[in-house]
Amino acid sequence: MPDIVCKIIEVSLFSFVNKEPLYLMLRRSKSEKLYPDAWQIVTGTIEHGETALQASLREIKEETGYTPVKFWIVPYMNTFYSVPQDTVHHTVIFAGQVPPNTNPVLSAEHYQFGWFTVEKAKQMCVWPGQRKAIDIIHEYIVRGTPTAELSEITL
Repeated sequence: MPDIVCKIIEVSLFSFVNKEPLYLMLRRSKSEKLYPDAWQIVTGTIEHGETALQASLREIKEETGYTPVKFWIVPYMNTFYSVPQDTVHHTVIFAGQVPPNTNPVLSAEHYQFGWFTVEKAKQMCVWPGQRKAIDIIHEYIVRGTPTAELSEITL
């Protein structure tokens, strides 16, 4: 029977340019073992003794150099099965707003970035769970519904 684990976080970063939301997508380095050259949102592993929130903020800083100006827990969890590990993974999803007209400082894990409309960002995602996360972030957080107010995290 597979184990159920929660060791991964994902964060969709967005910014407003001329009142329009744009979503940051990162392209994994071609030398990465897992999913080389794939486009993704900020993704990382929760380290021992770390909370999901702490891991998300650390991964944002490591992968982009950003500190979000606003931050939310997303009312959705990505779930997938890993064959080699025989584990079901529940991935905690966060959303972060970063300053407009700025560029990330990429780590060696990524070699390219871009700011995209919600539709283009979703098209670039390899994984359906990341597409769904961006959909929910756009619908319930970026558009400023009561969900955004209720799920915002004060940093």
